[in-house]
Amino acid sequence: MSKMKNVIICGTGGQGILMASEVLCSAAWRSGFDVKKSEVHGMAQRGGSVSSHVRFGDKVHSVLVEKGAADVVLALEKMEALRWVNFLAPDGKLITCDLAIEPMTVNTGSAVYPDVEKIITDKGIPNLMIPVMEIAKELGNLRVMNIILLGAASRHLPEISEKSWFEAIEERVPPKAYKVNLEAFRRGKAL
Repeated sequence: MSKMKNVIICGTGGQGILMASEVLCSAAWRSGFDVKKSEVHGMAQRGGSVSSHVRFGDKVHSVLVEKGAADVVLALEKMEALRWVNFLAPDGKLITCDLAIEPMTVNTGSAVYPDVEKIITDKGIPNLMIPVMEIAKELGNLRVMNIILLGAASRHLPEISEKSWFEAIEERVPPKAYKVNLEAFRRGKAL
């Protein structure tokens, strides 16, 4: 692989962004790549913005993804997709959870939650909007939303083998949650 792969996973605190980046890193490493990751926790425990930059390839020298260079942006919250869309490469893939988590300013009435889908569409950016909450409810576990999105992203990261994904999930999730996370990954990949 000569081209570096750049992925940004973003959302709000408590959505499993860091777990998703650990699974991605492990899967890429298991597929034989050098991997680097950087995380920004922000006000994670208070629902603030959380992001993780993951880069993998033959040799990775820098951990941060530059604006306009992300092959994939995975957003576990719609407004976070809007916040990070400028990092997407011209041929990159934006994959967004259909979940809107209203910030305090919206809850108090001092701001309005934007029409994220319209703004992104008006920018001419294709966006795969996934009904992640609905799928997670069908699986009986809301904590698998991050793995559903990773499954969807895996279609755009063919350098990572399916076996590596499955091994990474087994390695990173608690044993009692392995089967539901594996099914979540499969459901995301099938979208």
